[in-house]
Amino acid sequence: MRHAILGAGGVGGLVGAALAHEGDDVTLVLRPETIAEHPGTLALESPFGKFSVPVKRVTAVAEYFDVLWIAVKATQLEAALRLVTNNNKDQPGAVVPLLNGVDHMARLRARFGEERVIAAAIRVESERVGPGKIEHRSPFVRLSIASAGRARLQSAVEKLAKFGFTCQFEDNEATLLWSKLVFLGPFALATTAAGMTKGEVASEPAWRRRLESSVREACAVAVASGAKVDPAWVMTFFDGLPAGMRSSMQKDVAAGNEPELDAIAGPILRGAEAHGLEVAVTRELVGMIGKQTSAA
Repeated sequence: MRHAILGAGGVGGLVGAALAHEGDDVTLVLRPETIAEHPGTLALESPFGKFSVPVKRVTAVAEYFDVLWIAVKATQLEAALRLVTNNNKDQPGAVVPLLNGVDHMARLRARFGEERVIAAAIRVESERVGPGKIEHRSPFVRLSIASAGRARLQSAVEKLAKFGFTCQFEDNEATLLWSKLVFLGPFALATTAAGMTKGEVASEPAWRRRLESSVREACAVAVASGAKVDPAWVMTFFDGLPAGMRSSMQKDVAAGNEPELDAIAGPILRGAEAHGLEVAVTRELVGMIGKQTSAA
């Protein structure tokens, strides 16, 4: 299969490296000002292996690909889509967004069409540490894809599973998207507001209570939005993570970059308002992060 990766950071680079390692054709879509510094390889350090694989590089999606993987930050989506310049007959066979949140689905379907965009969610800690250099730090990669994409993505999923990903197809799109957000939202908000690792948040009683309350709030909004989620399962998953794990939002704030605050917290806040639910702790955490970023 031919894959284009829009967003060759920690997540996109990991997916691209895994697919290239398993024999598929991988092309990275890079900004014109960065392509010269990219080595034309992906070097991956992962619990699944350490290696370097050659990849192609382009500055625009101007031809047909079987799959266009979109792995940019939500704050960068509009700028990234300007790099997709192919005409209607050369549109990708499938578009698979690996963004945080839920709101991007409507935007992408308006651009590429309802059937072409396949909902997906990935759970992993992976970071780009240099041009073409990816460090995958979590002992897992969990990839969920909507069952509507099974026929078009089965081959890619099998190769990712062979590499080491845990993959599943999910019938309920709302459950697929919200299952990640009810964990990611509270985890990102609590660790960022506290300036603590996962283990420090878990062991400090006041922050643990905030986290648990935020999880319950997010799950209530998710259920009202048509998803099937369980707060107890979310906390069990959280407790099983490595103690030193930090959220990408926490890293962004520490580096002075714009955090994905609206993409991650926005659906919870807006969903609560739409369904008449109270999410006081989530609002508190968002306010704390807002003060941090405005003071920076």
